Amino acid sequence: MPTDLDALVATYEDLHRHPELGRQEHRTSGIVAEQLRALGYDVTTGVGGTGVVGVLERGQGSTVLLRADMDALPVLEDTGLAYASTATATNAADETVPVMHACGHDIHTTCLLGAAAELAGDEGWQGRLLLVFQPDEEGGGGAQAMVDDGLFERFGTPDVVLGQHVAPVPVGVLGVRPGPAFAASDALRITLYGSGGHGSRPEATIDPIVMGAGLVQRLQTVVSREVAATDTVVVTVGSFHAGSAPNVIPDSAVLGLSVRTADERVRAKVLATIERMIRAEVVAAGATREPEIEALTSFPPVVNDEAACERVREAFGAAARWVVVDPGPVTGSEDVGILAEAAGSPCAYWLLGGADPALFAGATSVEQIRGLVADLPSNHSPRYAPLAGPTLESGVAALVTAARSWLS
Repeated sequence: MPTDLDALVATYEDLHRHPELGRQEHRTSGIVAEQLRALGYDVTTGVGGTGVVGVLERGQGSTVLLRADMDALPVLEDTGLAYASTATATNAADETVPVMHACGHDIHTTCLLGAAAELAGDEGWQGRLLLVFQPDEEGGGGAQAMVDDGLFERFGTPDVVLGQHVAPVPVGVLGVRPGPAFAASDALRITLYGSGGHGSRPEATIDPIVMGAGLVQRLQTVVSREVAATDTVVVTVGSFHAGSAPNVIPDSAVLGLSVRTADERVRAKVLATIERMIRAEVVAAGATREPEIEALTSFPPVVNDEAACERVREAFGAAARWVVVDPGPVTGSEDVGILAEAAGSPCAYWLLGGADPALFAGATSVEQIRGLVADLPSNHSPRYAPLAGPTLESGVAALVTAARSWLS
């Protein structure tokens, strides 16, 4: 069945206009289930909360798991698109927040629906398709929730786990990297306790804002002074909440940290270093209450199987429609590796180009492309907007091509 690109674009724009936070993907999962059932898949909903699994069997052969994530982010969209999101939702802290598909999961979901249609209409393969539409990738818990809900006991163990992530590189480029491909992710919430009081008498207080500001600066030295220059590490302070009035020094400050590492030894050292720095700032400020250090999410790096990546790369090359590159280690993180690890199956997870190729006119090397990519809105930006039609067409073809290389 040829891909109906107009219908795919309509689905994508609808999903983009109606994003949902992790574990709240009820509308999205309903659309996914409805389309899969219409294509003849055996569909199960509510897996791991709001996850959807579609199965299509065609005799003896390999079981191929194709995965897409469905959740959005608490970001206020600023793309100016005609189908831009104006949605809001209630987050875990019972706050009303804007919601946007700022990471491209609407592209992932739509591409997998397109691949589902094309593979359902193709009688030239044998085996078993296991389509996994996963919730809550951004929260880091969606893959594990599906595993804990008996994903592989209920639907069988795949011979390979395949998937892709859209990125601000040109449409027509695919990035395939064997070995450690996406970084491990650790999200921390740090609560610093001081002693509040009047803004005119700071000497009578222990100021948690000053404590937190010092910590933010100190954390910048984790990468520059605590680990080797050859180690891949990113430490980001993504949130800092304290106080409610300019003339009141609060009792506490809360910081949100994102830590990305590629090596387990380095990961352990970085997390220990961060804890040491937190406790040192508390002592330096003279605070009498210990800080709280909470691990919000933690998941391992995506380690691509070398043989599986070579098989996918060869299939992409034979199709002669993409430029296939090794993007180097990606400091972004993904929990798709949890699915592969739990199944004991090889993983091949690649980058899908989603930017307008016209923006890269004249670039002739990976280095030049990287320079131009740095100037574009990235994933998680309020201005991130893949080039819908060409990206969907490329992404559907990539999933189908990779799946067919296992389906006899």
